[in-house]
Amino acid sequence: MVGLDHRFGRFKHNKKLTKGEHTVAFQPVYVVDGARTPFLKARNAPGPFAASDLAVQAGRSLLTRQPFSPSDLDEVILGCAAPSPDETNIGRMVALRLGCGDKVPGWTVMRNCASGMQALDSAMANIQSGRSQLVLAGGVDALSRAPLLYSDTMVLWFAQMMSARTAGAKFKQFLKLRPSVLLSPVIGLMKGLTDPVNGMLMGQTAENLAWKFGISRLQMDEFSVRSHQRALAGREAGHYGEIVPLVDDKGNVYAEDDGVRADASMAGMAKLRPFFDKKYGNITAANSSQITDGAAWLILASEEAVKQWNLKPIGRIMDSQWAGLDPAQMGLGPVHAATPILQRHGLGLNDLDAWELNEAFAAQVMGCVEAWKSDDYCREQLGLSGALGALDESKLNVDGGAVALGHPVGASGARIVLHLLHVLREKKARRGIATICIGGGLGGAMLVEAEGQS
Repeated sequence: MVGLDHRFGRFKHNKKLTKGEHTVAFQPVYVVDGARTPFLKARNAPGPFAASDLAVQAGRSLLTRQPFSPSDLDEVILGCAAPSPDETNIGRMVALRLGCGDKVPGWTVMRNCASGMQALDSAMANIQSGRSQLVLAGGVDALSRAPLLYSDTMVLWFAQMMSARTAGAKFKQFLKLRPSVLLSPVIGLMKGLTDPVNGMLMGQTAENLAWKFGISRLQMDEFSVRSHQRALAGREAGHYGEIVPLVDDKGNVYAEDDGVRADASMAGMAKLRPFFDKKYGNITAANSSQITDGAAWLILASEEAVKQWNLKPIGRIMDSQWAGLDPAQMGLGPVHAATPILQRHGLGLNDLDAWELNEAFAAQVMGCVEAWKSDDYCREQLGLSGALGALDESKLNVDGGAVALGHPVGASGARIVLHLLHVLREKKARRGIATICIGGGLGGAMLVEAEGQS
């Protein structure tokens, strides 16, 4: 049920939209170009690049090939879910490092897994209002550098040690230190991947969907193997042209996503034990998205900017939608966000040429597909008359997804929009939706069209 005044069309609060009922009239927002880094898998230690380094290297490669200067941008918007303490307002920090100059505003947005998509949405809003004409927007995270934190008990011990005034008092406080507390840090990433309201890890919410729709371990593992196979096939076919190499301070070059496994197999998948529900669960590290470092950028422009700089856009973002749902079912966010877009534009699931649905978990993507097929779910949760139908999975994540590529939380929302446009152009197709689930019980979606496609 859509009840909102959306900037892409005005809808009455008390009216259900049916297929064909839609009003869409807005200033076009063009995607001029885009680039991303390879996604580097976290390997139990800080990775070679800080988040700002990832964003700067990708941004430099992208801006170098443009006919305008970085200082010609109206603003830089960067999504980041977990910036380090020395990267406060990372969007501004990166804008300055990219040579945008003091006068180009740079700012940061955070919508958890969709931070990169939120950056695009914020850029679109400013372009449509006329406040900006040319915007660099995207997302980044270096999850391998998520901090280890002291517990409250340990922090209190430090506070009391610092407040002790004499050597004797400090020594007395030192004797209260317990090695078990000192050597048991809080893992910051686990905190970040835990819903603060219901206390569930994101993987536990995926277990909920597996139970709800009867998705088996075998099905999850098959999906995951296919994700790796599609990613490898896409790489071999040259479908990842948006990737620009990274170079570290030792001269090492990182040219490809390094979590994609050529040896992914059902036998290998079966060896892993459930991680989130060790007794009854089926979600493993292998059928979940990888913890990863990476950045993705898009350049968005108004029609005026396209003409001014004689730009050659690769596509347009036609619509966007955000939705909320039960945090314990957060993986179904794409269903709640994409469905209103379909209604507004009078589209069925398979009227689109391609879908990019971020693979937070294999069970989560499969749960979305099952929800659209369910009469009960579509009636009770979406206010529809019945099921939307079966999504043609040959159109879904055709070059693999986050299970194989990784999920640097702040970057993924931008990555799927950018790659969707590349898929459409490769297929000489026209239209697709990129959509993502968001920790906390949210979903985001964007409808895009490839420029110049029939």
